[in-house]
Amino acid sequence: MLNAILIVVQVVTAVALILFVLLHAGRGGGLSDMFGGGSLGGAMAGSTVVERNLDRITIITALLFFFTTILLGLRLR
Repeated sequence: MLNAILIVVQVVTAVALILFVLLHAGRGGGLSDMFGGGSLGGAMAGSTVVERNLDRITIITALLFFFTTILLGLRLR
């Protein structure tokens, strides 16, 4: 039962991690360009609140993926 729950959490975090990484800015701007923030210059060209929150969510999702991978590895060994 616990293995099934861990596998479901693993799959959900894997899909979420893929989506969050694809939302990040590449060379072209990514999320900020999507909402019109890429054309701003000067002091406004830094990371926005949305990008910082996306960074935090991505890190939390990656850590959850890491821990579920370790737990699955230990349980299925």
